[in-house]
Amino acid sequence: QVQLVKSGGGLVQAGGSLRLSCVASGRIFSINTMGWYRQSPGKQRELVAIITSGGSTNYAESVKGRFTISRDNAKNTVYLQMNSLKREDTAVYYCNAEVRTTGGGRLNLYWGQGTQVTVSS
Repeated sequence: QVQLVKSGGGLVQAGGSLRLSCVASGRIFSINTMGWYRQSPGKQRELVAIITSGGSTNYAESVKGRFTISRDNAKNTVYLQMNSLKREDTAVYYCNAEVRTTGGGRLNLYWGQGTQVTVSS
């Protein structure tokens, strides 16, 4: 009923920038929190950044000052601007959204497909 489609990702040199976007579509009544997570090989998925419907944000300490999360409520889209990328940022990135569907639907957490971000020298 709800799909999250991402764009962005790829290979970038250390110190470079990359922008990820994720669009939610389907039977959407409202979207609460949206966020970005990442997972490296052999590691559990970790929070990168989240943003509430009111615009409040929270970041992992490792990305503070370098990453910026934002959203466009009219487009049901969340963005992640990644600057000053480091090798340690290499991971598969996932977007998610807390969505309440139309017709009195339940509030559920939806995940988008992962996108590979590779930072190299």
